[in-house]
Amino acid sequence: MASPYEIRVFGDPVLRNRASDVTDIDGKLAKLADDMLVTMYDEPGIGLAAPQVGVQKRFFVYDLGDDPQILINPVIEASEGEWWYEEGCLSVPGLYWDIKRPKLVHITGLDLDGNDISIEADELEARLFQHELDHLDGVLLIDHLDDDTRKSAMRTLRERFLGIEKAPEKKRKLRLPGKGGISLP
Repeated sequence: MASPYEIRVFGDPVLRNRASDVTDIDGKLAKLADDMLVTMYDEPGIGLAAPQVGVQKRFFVYDLGDDPQILINPVIEASEGEWWYEEGCLSVPGLYWDIKRPKLVHITGLDLDGNDISIEADELEARLFQHELDHLDGVLLIDHLDDDTRKSAMRTLRERFLGIEKAPEKKRKLRLPGKGGISLP
């Protein structure tokens, strides 16, 4: 089955906006979540936030094994520790960086039946929740990089996703007394 959605990539303004709370949990949301899972598996990924498919709602789908889940209106209630791990993103395909995030999180939200969910997560699961919640807040992976790494990443991203290459330097004309101008690089 073909992906129902195209994943939005770096440069798409939808990725930089804070998503609104989900107010109606209904069949349309369930269908959207199912379609997002198909899209996520097709990439392949382990998590996909609604803004990544152009939907400005606060929920994401994920699957760390054989048990696909949805988390609606998630909130990280507490976090602790730190854990460095190489992290990538479906909206920034092919690029990975070591990112430091809290090792443990306590996250709450709702499921598709409107039931409260409370999860204590560590390491990869905690990282997944933080990463997807970042998408709901308009934050991208590159926002977690140190200044030098971020500058280098932005240069790569502009070239790769926006088609903006470094502009060639303009030649300057130097005028010598009594002579025509000569070009300098």
